[in-house]
Amino acid sequence: RSGRSAALRARMEERLLGARFRYLNQQLYTGSSRDAAQLFRADPAAFHLYHRGFEQQVRRWPERPVQRIVRYLRRRPASLVVADFGCGDCTLAASVRNKVHCFDLVPLSPRVTVCDMAEVPLADESVDVAVFCLALMGTNLQEILGEANRVLKLGGTLMVAEVASRFEDTGAFMKAMAQLGFRTVSKDLSSSYFYLLEFAKTGPARPGRAPGLRLRPCLYKRR
Repeated sequence: RSGRSAALRARMEERLLGARFRYLNQQLYTGSSRDAAQLFRADPAAFHLYHRGFEQQVRRWPERPVQRIVRYLRRRPASLVVADFGCGDCTLAASVRNKVHCFDLVPLSPRVTVCDMAEVPLADESVDVAVFCLALMGTNLQEILGEANRVLKLGGTLMVAEVASRFEDTGAFMKAMAQLGFRTVSKDLSSSYFYLLEFAKTGPARPGRAPGLRLRPCLYKRR
């Protein structure tokens, strides 16, 4: 009987974790990066819970996008300096020889610098590659990608891996990226799970709003 009640308790805990994860997920996608920074400053445990829920979702995928970015970086010179926006547990930094600046809202690893993704403590034009791996959250996307433009050297690379279903209109998204000072180098839209986009910085962002820069919130259904 104790086995049965333990199994029941585990199921209940799993369900609670799922509900809390969906709630936190919704907060992250429907508020700004500043709201997210505030949320997790007030409740760091919530970030650990969010990360656990996130890991469970991605574990079902046939391939992890971070591994694609690792492979990409291993083909490029190890001297390139990388900024990982929304680095999570620093898998990228642990897998390449490059110097990687790791930024996130809560430190899941000692390598992490805690900050708002729209305000990272890096000098202008100081990195060669900026990475957003499933990390383009928040309603202030233009501000966040503007920050990536600021820290990237001219001609530097921006890598974006994002959930496929979030893209309403990839053409409009690419156009908006051009307005933000990024030329599309390559796009891999072959996976039904995530898209992998590579951009090069062509110069500063043009002033004004980039209306095509829209991604749907990634809201998980109750299972």
